[in-house]
Amino acid sequence: MTSTNDIRRSFLDYFGSAGHTIVPSAPLVPYNDPTLMFVNAGMVPFKNVFTGLESRPEPRATSSQKCVRAGGKHNDLDNVGYTARHHTFFEMLGNFSFGDYFKEQAITHAWTLLTRDWALPKDKLLVTVYHTDDEAFALWQKIAGLPEDRIIRIPTKDNFWAMGDDGPCGPCSEIFYDHGDHIWGGPPGSAEEDGDRFIEIWNLVFMQFEQTAGEITGNLPKPSIDTGMGLERISAVMQGVHDNYDTDTFKALIAASESLTGVKAEGDHQASHRVIADHLRSTSFLLADGVLPSNEGRGYVLRRIMRRAMRHAHLLGAKDPLMHRLVPALITEMGQAYPELGRAQPLIEETLQREEVQFRRTLANGLKLLDEATGEMGEGAELPGDVAFKLYDTYGFPFDLTEDALRSRGIGIDRDGYDAAMAQQKAAARAAWKGSGQAADGEVWFDIAERVGATEFTGYSATTGEAQVVALVKDGQEVESATVGDRVSVIVNQTPFYGESGGQMGDAGTITGAGGLKLAVSDTAKPLGRLHAHDAVVEAGSIKLGDVVRLDIDVARRDAIRANHSATHLLHAALRNRLGGHVTQKGSLVAPDRFRFDFSQPTALSAEDIAAIEAEVNAEIRANDPVSTRLMSPDDAIEAGAMALFGEKYGDEVRVLSMGRTSDKPYSVELCGGTHVRALGDIGIFRIVSESAVSSGVRRIEALTGEGARQWLIHREDALKNAASLLKTTPDDVETRVAALLDERRKLERELAEAKKALALGGGSSKAEAADEEIGGVRFSGQVLDGLDPRDLRGLLDSAKQRMGSGVAAIVAVNEGKASIAAAVTDDLVGTISAVDLVRAGVEALGGKGGGGRPDMAQGGGPDGDKASDAIAAVKAVLAG
Repeated sequence: MTSTNDIRRSFLDYFGSAGHTIVPSAPLVPYNDPTLMFVNAGMVPFKNVFTGLESRPEPRATSSQKCVRAGGKHNDLDNVGYTARHHTFFEMLGNFSFGDYFKEQAITHAWTLLTRDWALPKDKLLVTVYHTDDEAFALWQKIAGLPEDRIIRIPTKDNFWAMGDDGPCGPCSEIFYDHGDHIWGGPPGSAEEDGDRFIEIWNLVFMQFEQTAGEITGNLPKPSIDTGMGLERISAVMQGVHDNYDTDTFKALIAASESLTGVKAEGDHQASHRVIADHLRSTSFLLADGVLPSNEGRGYVLRRIMRRAMRHAHLLGAKDPLMHRLVPALITEMGQAYPELGRAQPLIEETLQREEVQFRRTLANGLKLLDEATGEMGEGAELPGDVAFKLYDTYGFPFDLTEDALRSRGIGIDRDGYDAAMAQQKAAARAAWKGSGQAADGEVWFDIAERVGATEFTGYSATTGEAQVVALVKDGQEVESATVGDRVSVIVNQTPFYGESGGQMGDAGTITGAGGLKLAVSDTAKPLGRLHAHDAVVEAGSIKLGDVVRLDIDVARRDAIRANHSATHLLHAALRNRLGGHVTQKGSLVAPDRFRFDFSQPTALSAEDIAAIEAEVNAEIRANDPVSTRLMSPDDAIEAGAMALFGEKYGDEVRVLSMGRTSDKPYSVELCGGTHVRALGDIGIFRIVSESAVSSGVRRIEALTGEGARQWLIHREDALKNAASLLKTTPDDVETRVAALLDERRKLERELAEAKKALALGGGSSKAEAADEEIGGVRFSGQVLDGLDPRDLRGLLDSAKQRMGSGVAAIVAVNEGKASIAAAVTDDLVGTISAVDLVRAGVEALGGKGGGGRPDMAQGGGPDGDKASDAIAAVKAVLAG
């Protein structure tokens, strides 16, 4: 028997030998078509090549492309498991010509591979062509020798392909395989064409024309070829079976499911095993390509697929989570062709197990309530919409799961009532938001969110991407377009731009598009926590609703933010290790040039603390361990040791970041929705530049990483070199030289103080006595001294009192424009004269207030040093009475 892996390999080998470049499958998340949720056809990765937006070095290519159809207009989910050929995940074999060969060679390749290399019987094959495509009709006669009755002209759009209303288009030619007259059905175009006898196995698309607004406007300058053949369908044909689920890959997965459940894939149980096998493939490949379960967008579709399979595991009686135990069987079957499955095996298994444990709780509660609500209902009855909504809103039981659970009993759901209950809840949420004190113009975000849903963030793994413009906001109001010079908030369906939250600043970058469109994005906000609003100025062209645009973040800025954000996690762990478990984060700012981190701590950190913390963080950086991400419920994450970040709002799912290693456990485990480095070595270096108090019991560290830290160290080194140059020494000897200079300065200051004292005392001569004067019968000594330290005033006045024997002395010291005054009264005069009264008069003259001390000695000061002589005069006036 020819295995599915053999068929895939032989297809690629055939076209590889025919000059086609074998191209690996693109990820399931389309990078070049924002209108698609998942890649759903083999040509999607080449779409921009066919439209002329991109070019490839090779004119021919071939691939086996992973595809998923489980959301949007291409949604086969509800049929999977109940038909022979519906799948959520499938592989599309294809060969492509980018303006190289055209119809004749495409038909020749198809016929040669099918009938020569794969030896399919010619009498089992028939083809269709578009009814006006006489060229293709004649080529099938010439190349394959098919009679006219096996070349069927089809006049409908089934045999005419278009990329959209605008762009390349052209007729198709489909190849069908006849499974035999024992199966009901007729050839395409007949009244029985919906039967299963004649199965399409290959579609050849001849891109021939250009169309505008749905009308053909001319021929393409370079006609091209796009073909697609479902691997599962051709495998069924070549393995002699009619049902895709009877092929080797599915039989192996179903056998594994039978073994683990102990239930044969027979009767009512057959569909459940098929659902599990199909959904195992789609969920595993989506997880391997970076999609994680969530309540929005692609993540919601993934979760819906998971839960559908898990419900069927429940129907089979599986007592424990099943899906994750089937992953090894899938890797055995497909891991060689798709090595990403093996690389992602731990993530796939962990995610499936966690989701199934959580889902089983939801399922048990929901089914119990559903049984109570429908216990007396018979076939044809309808579950009230408000009951279905309560199951969803209160118990987490989604509508599609309720619908699926009731389908087997023939019970429907009042969808209008469900929608009405949902609308009522949204209205209540809007009213509550209005009453929360938010800005009035913020209501525009509610309108947008309700209309277009949440923005899907792709920036954990991507720095560029394409998206469709779904809303524009200018001056607080929605607009349909914006032109050069306009500042607008741009909302798209998906974006790699991080919206400011959790302390991390929003991304900056550019938005570009057709017609020379360019917007400079200075910041990205996250209104309502669901939308990403790109704050941008239109620099060229114009932007309007519905435009497909390219988004490019400022990668250097993002990388710097990543490094700083990851460093906050390491710092948090180091602080707790050094200071104790009482340390918790109280706030942060993660910017591209720096970060700050606020934490609970009653006292300042010592120099030794700071040095130890800095060394510990840098040691983790040098170890260069990878940063891993897991998705968990908040309770499970915290129970596993993760720390929740201050101010972060957590939903049903959280991202858990693990960094570094300490013996047998991660160095840091925290809940965080921000962007981070892939490995700790990407941080570069870490440097604390300040530590200070924020409020009582809260300290703040400001720090730098990477290039910012390097530039800071360079600046400090330059400053040290300049200081060494001024001191005429080497940088290594600056400390010694400064210490010597400080010692010398202190010595000179002591000598100067002694000289000033000597001057104030008259240099030890009789000059001071000659300067004394008599006022009101009292001997008085008054002096103004510039540059005297106010602390020396009392000592000088004591010396003056000793010299005079009986009298009053007053000295004003002037320093940097301010003045200090002190007065002293000898003991024999204290009864009649108070030094406090004298000083207060002097202080008033200096522009100050008050002054105090004892009757024999008092001191005060004022801001106006120029009035020093006036202060002495004021003291004299008091003495004179």
